[in-house]
Amino acid sequence: MHAWEAIQTTLEIIESRIDEEIPIEELADIAGLSLFYYQRLFKRLVKKPVREYVKLRRLARACETLKNTNSRIIDIAYMYGFSSYEVFARAFKIAYNLTPTEYRCGDIGLRNFDKPNLLLNYTMIEMSVPLISEGLVLEINRRTLDKPVSFVGVQGLVSIDGHFPNGEVTGVCGFGEVWQRFYKEECYIPSKVNGRKIGVAFRGDAPEGYLSYFVGVEADMAINKYRIWTLPATEYLIVGFEAENHDELMSTALNKALKYSHMWVERKGLKPGTFGAEIYYNDAVTEPDVAYMEMWSQWLE
Repeated sequence: MHAWEAIQTTLEIIESRIDEEIPIEELADIAGLSLFYYQRLFKRLVKKPVREYVKLRRLARACETLKNTNSRIIDIAYMYGFSSYEVFARAFKIAYNLTPTEYRCGDIGLRNFDKPNLLLNYTMIEMSVPLISEGLVLEINRRTLDKPVSFVGVQGLVSIDGHFPNGEVTGVCGFGEVWQRFYKEECYIPSKVNGRKIGVAFRGDAPEGYLSYFVGVEADMAINKYRIWTLPATEYLIVGFEAENHDELMSTALNKALKYSHMWVERKGLKPGTFGAEIYYNDAVTEPDVAYMEMWSQWLE
């Protein structure tokens, strides 16, 4: 067994027993490592000390429960191993800069620390060969777009600090805020039948430390009130992936796909172009029981 596989085994144990106080010594024994080497290797591979990682995963799971159930906040705190409401609320505030109540009552998207899939750091697939791992099916291809495609929507600024690396930081999701603005305006945009949606990050005229982020849909006409962004006709590296549901696709699966694709192109010696686009397909043109999207990027030899 590789060392990363031993750490991955303990990540699965932590997730299955997230409400328990598992002694680090027990995790080290499961991994077949000394306590010292286990903690050192865990921090190097997971980017957090064991206890900090457990706390962040508890918060991530608690966020799901806060939004998807009517359970009392104190009960959710106990459910995920927090000793009191005060301890839970303090940890939540530090991680996201808002309270559990503010999150539950508001229309706010959060960035959470994902459970890593360390296999993705050590696997290189070839073009058109699917990678299947932990419910994620991912495939990389090249495709040439013959005609430019225009999208109509909204645009905002997103702070770079605190958003990257994907799935390894916590806080309010600036990209999600732009999507929420778009959803409020979507009904007023005359979109094409089965029109694709897009989220695209680029520098543009954004100030230092920020990215411009556009969200839109293929539309039949331009409207002065909204922004237009055009996907140029050129060759793209396309990372297509699917997940079990839309929420998973837009969060954990997207983060894993982004990290994996960046690792893949770096090892291939490619350089990034000026933008990266997430393209979402209507269920009517994909399998209705599969959540699917593609990332389109210009990568230079």
